[in-house]
Amino acid sequence: MAAHLSSGRVNLTALREAGRRELREFLDKCAGSKAIVWDEYLTGPFGLIAQYSLLKEHEVEKMFTLKPGRLPPADVKNIIFFVRPKLELMDIITDNVIREDRGRSPQRDFHILFVPRRSLLCEQWLKEQGVLGSFIHREQYSLDLIPFDGDLLSMESESAFKECYLESDQTSLYHAAKGLMTLQALYGTIPQIFGKGDCARHVANMMIRMKREFPGSQNSIFPVFDTLLLLDRNVDLLTPLATQLTYEGLIDEIYGIQNTYVKLPPEKFAPKKQGEGGKDLPTEPKKLQLNSAEELYAEIRDKNFNAVGSVLSKKAKIISAAFEERHHAKTVGEIKQFVSQLPHMQAARSSLANHTSIAELIKDITTSEDFFDNLTVEQEFMSGIDTDKVNNYIEDCIAQKHPLIKILRLVCLQSVCNSGLKQKVLDHYKREILQTYGYEHILTLNNLEKAGLLKTQTGGRNNYPTIRKTLRLWMDDVNEQNPNDISYVYSGYAPLSVRLAQLLARPGWRSIEEVLKMLPGPHLEERQQLPTGLQKKRQHGENRVTLVFLLGGVTYAEIAALRFLSQMEDGGTEYIIATTKLINGTTWIKSLMEKLEPAPF
Repeated sequence: MAAHLSSGRVNLTALREAGRRELREFLDKCAGSKAIVWDEYLTGPFGLIAQYSLLKEHEVEKMFTLKPGRLPPADVKNIIFFVRPKLELMDIITDNVIREDRGRSPQRDFHILFVPRRSLLCEQWLKEQGVLGSFIHREQYSLDLIPFDGDLLSMESESAFKECYLESDQTSLYHAAKGLMTLQALYGTIPQIFGKGDCARHVANMMIRMKREFPGSQNSIFPVFDTLLLLDRNVDLLTPLATQLTYEGLIDEIYGIQNTYVKLPPEKFAPKKQGEGGKDLPTEPKKLQLNSAEELYAEIRDKNFNAVGSVLSKKAKIISAAFEERHHAKTVGEIKQFVSQLPHMQAARSSLANHTSIAELIKDITTSEDFFDNLTVEQEFMSGIDTDKVNNYIEDCIAQKHPLIKILRLVCLQSVCNSGLKQKVLDHYKREILQTYGYEHILTLNNLEKAGLLKTQTGGRNNYPTIRKTLRLWMDDVNEQNPNDISYVYSGYAPLSVRLAQLLARPGWRSIEEVLKMLPGPHLEERQQLPTGLQKKRQHGENRVTLVFLLGGVTYAEIAALRFLSQMEDGGTEYIIATTKLINGTTWIKSLMEKLEPAPF
């Protein structure tokens, strides 16, 4: 089932198995038949750890979504709430429990599982509402790092960036440190830790402290990882704002990938039958799972979108040639061999049909004039053209009332590429936005300023050109078909975060110390002592393994760039990627937006 998790250099099935074991142990504590009431946000992440079949084995008979009112009828002995520790959810649980207690004769047992941590505040709240005593088991389930693919882990903490940079709440950093301790318990102590940024410093300090406080955590497992690189998202605010141009990145930009699943408009996926005109077209969105378990997707997901078409047409020729083979099968042995290959061939054909449809959907958008104009402005900013004055295209988009998030992404991109805007340029943009979209967005603009995405240029100095040149962030001669540099993922711009990882591996950060000082936050280097006998002696030609942890979110284009570095012949390093949340520019800006509710009087 999870073969794609064990296909990489590090077998992540062990992490998934540890999560499943903890879940089974909790379910077995609640003896008898069970119904689970889910906090809806958790169903996606949990689906990557355990399927319904596992829950069924442990007597889970019904599953409901957490919502106010009476719980749906279910003939079960136990009701278990799986929830995040949020006060608004405690109100709904209180309502559920009170209504349930009133109306039942055979008593049910209630249990609550907090994910990822128990919260004193929530338990106090339940106590004040008079329902805390109804819960027999009150426990926590540490869903810290969830394996998404053979080289990708995410905490799926949707508000981590906002909490760290706007609210000075470091809870998610504690969970990140806990998740890294779990990884070290399974895969051995990571000997070297490098980091850049304040959050990276906090996480490294917490890890070292946890190790000191739990001397038993010193394990005798041979280390799988050589290096851990912790990077703050605010070290590189530019990358998520730009439009990703890899296949997977564009799917996420346009349709949004949620826990490896994407929902697509159904019309391109309707089976074409002759003589049926356009009647009975499906109306339900087409839901597909996207991960490396699917051979074709693993091959094309990290390519620049302009290189995907040729791969798909090559695959189509190979598949139709394979199906033609059946006409040449004469003997019983040959026919038998063809039949045995049939399921694999049919799966490949259906996979090709799906990805051809997705590519057509994306092409409709990428060939539009609006997409081209938007991309041109982004690329001008990233290559340093006209970043210091009001941009005509942005003004036109505001005047035509384009989606606000699109405007905010472009204005923030301009600000970051100019190390802040001149006061009068920033004031002009803010005035235009507030007058066109409404004054309630003043809080959103304030949040973007707090996060450093929008700011005035201090001291009249723009550091971005120096950073761009020293780190080679803009490449004019990018090869999208057969790339030789990570800049292919944005058709010219090399993600700063990934360039830092690349330079750390070779020749080391000492070569770029001046630029590191220009980027926010401290840079750090720590060594963790390994017990004797566990020091690695590298075989000739064996690659190092580096875990890159992006605190505050990572985009699919950055993941593609790190995979590209892993596959380079002379790279010498393979990367595993971890993050607090998989993001794109839209979801990231959305997480920083404030909804101003009208006053309740």
